[in-house]
Amino acid sequence: MTPALTPPRVPQIRLYQNWLREQRGLSFDSYDALWRWSVTDLDTYWQSIWDYFELQSPTPHSVVCDGAAMPDTRWFVGARVNYAQQVLRHVAAADAAGLPAILSHDENSLGSEPARQMSWPELRRQVASLALHLQAHGVEPGDRVAAYLPNSAETMVAFLATVSIGGVWSICAPDMGTHAVLDRFQQIEPKVLIGCDGVTYGGRALDRRAVLVELCAALPTVRHLIVQSNLGLPIDTIKTIATQAYFTRATSQNDSKTEAFKPLWLAFDHPLWVVYSSGTTGLPKPIVHGHGGTVLVALALKSLHNDIGCSYDPNTLGERYHWYSTTGWVMWNAQMSGLLSGTTCCLFDGSPGGRSLDAAGNKVAPDWTTLWRFAAELKVTYFGAGAAFYANCQKADVNLGECGDLNHIRALGSTGSPLSPETQAWGTQQFENIGTPDIWWCNISGGTDFCGAFIGGNRELPLVPGEMQCRLLGCAVQAWNEQGEPVTGEVGELVCTQPIPSMPLYLWGDVGKQRYLASYFDTYPGVWRHGDWLKIGQSGGCVIYGRSDATINRHGLRMGTSELYSAVEALPEVLDSLVVDLEYLGRESYMPLFVVLREGLTLDDAVRAKLVNAIKTALSPRFVPDEIFQVSEIPRTLSGKKQELPIKKLLLGQPLDKVLNIDAMANPGCLDWYVALARSRSQP
Repeated sequence: MTPALTPPRVPQIRLYQNWLREQRGLSFDSYDALWRWSVTDLDTYWQSIWDYFELQSPTPHSVVCDGAAMPDTRWFVGARVNYAQQVLRHVAAADAAGLPAILSHDENSLGSEPARQMSWPELRRQVASLALHLQAHGVEPGDRVAAYLPNSAETMVAFLATVSIGGVWSICAPDMGTHAVLDRFQQIEPKVLIGCDGVTYGGRALDRRAVLVELCAALPTVRHLIVQSNLGLPIDTIKTIATQAYFTRATSQNDSKTEAFKPLWLAFDHPLWVVYSSGTTGLPKPIVHGHGGTVLVALALKSLHNDIGCSYDPNTLGERYHWYSTTGWVMWNAQMSGLLSGTTCCLFDGSPGGRSLDAAGNKVAPDWTTLWRFAAELKVTYFGAGAAFYANCQKADVNLGECGDLNHIRALGSTGSPLSPETQAWGTQQFENIGTPDIWWCNISGGTDFCGAFIGGNRELPLVPGEMQCRLLGCAVQAWNEQGEPVTGEVGELVCTQPIPSMPLYLWGDVGKQRYLASYFDTYPGVWRHGDWLKIGQSGGCVIYGRSDATINRHGLRMGTSELYSAVEALPEVLDSLVVDLEYLGRESYMPLFVVLREGLTLDDAVRAKLVNAIKTALSPRFVPDEIFQVSEIPRTLSGKKQELPIKKLLLGQPLDKVLNIDAMANPGCLDWYVALARSRSQP
């Protein structure tokens, strides 16, 4: 039985400020003052994070920040750390409190059997066993271990085992096809591949054994294959040139060697993992982050800004953290980081809309209560998901009062796309209805690029629907106008003017950092350009208006696409939408809007009029589209992002294979319609 939270709960950011006052003699009369200190006195701020979270190193660091310009900044030079060591240091205390490390369900187990539990000592034993197994098969510090695994406890074990011995981790979700996976893994030449026999998604079992065979054949550097039997399929048929092992056997060792195992102490900037950009054009960028920077930034984000505490800490006794994600999205890395602070992680593997097929294999409507029922059973305290999930729940008229006891939830996290004020208000009302009137929304915006957030929450600041509460500590974020000047109350380019420890070490195989520089520093040398439109309010609240490279510019007025989506998708008739603004050379600009309507509806004059009126009312007549199309689907990446820029380039006449990698798409079958539209517009 989960211990009750101890009221009153002191926000983590307040505990940190109390520590600053008592241990450093530093007091701040506002969050803005605290933030400005954190982005101007980098050495003192990041040293305080190291000390506050009691990071350990057998060797001292000579300097916190060496002062070199981005992207060549070095941090905590001389320190030695290990991500896995920071996780496993919590084993004794968490186990003494009787709290699990990981709780998990998948589509098949939810509602039919108890959640799987992994204790902290069992986590440590399995990590040690697999680490020793990897070492026995030749994995040395710097070698890459690639994974093709679902969102499960086994995947967390595999990650921690890999990085505990200095291996470099990289993962793709099992819903990704062979070509998309090879586009990523072939760049990094892994020595070991850890894969699963298959996954279940939306009620459908997906056999992935043939993909494992194809991957091994196309990855000549792979010397060893470890197979997790996720679906219980016969895996002795997987014949590869690599040596093979069963995951259960590789994690079964339990002797004096596993008891004595300790993670290696590694340089602060030793590579931790390779993550990838979405791969909408060309090969995905293989982005390398380091152990130390990732640990520091993750601890600050999770604790100070997401207000996620340590499960065995009396202030947050029984903390249970869930963020719905696939392993192909950086939010899996964010979920993983809960273990860094001794928090119980709650994992769900499968579709957030539950089964889309009935027992007979017929398609049925999504069940948007699935994750809420999961959260009720596991007594989740922090519930995170993409903004689109909450919007889908609102449109489906989900009644949280019918989903079980959700009163343990005290915070809702949102990211992936802007969360509309209407959806946030809906969620707040739902929690008021079930007796939680003070539910806190922690809306964040960051990126895979630096595996963190630039903008997010503060439990002590007021909530404004549609806004994120603040710029994060240590993140010197500004909105810049076209002259490269910081602006307030206006939409501008999101830039970061000071380095943070989790910025990429480099892109794998990027000689001279040329691709790295072109990706983030080509517009403003020495200043990180993130590629989002941002408005910072007078009070410090922030709004993201979509990607700056997919901007609408109508009659001299700039606007991010999210405002239009908010207006259009608020209509009950609209399930999804996409807009692009096409500027032709020698022709008038053209802005089409694509909408997915509820089943049974057609884009008749009445629906068209409602769309136009919604845009006029919420935005301006200037932003009424030139044409509206009803489509079956909006093109999206595997991580769920709308493919604005690729569709924009396609409609401007560029070839499909130059603007889109269909293996990086969640729904490539919808492209034929857009290609036909592009052809029809190819003549003036």
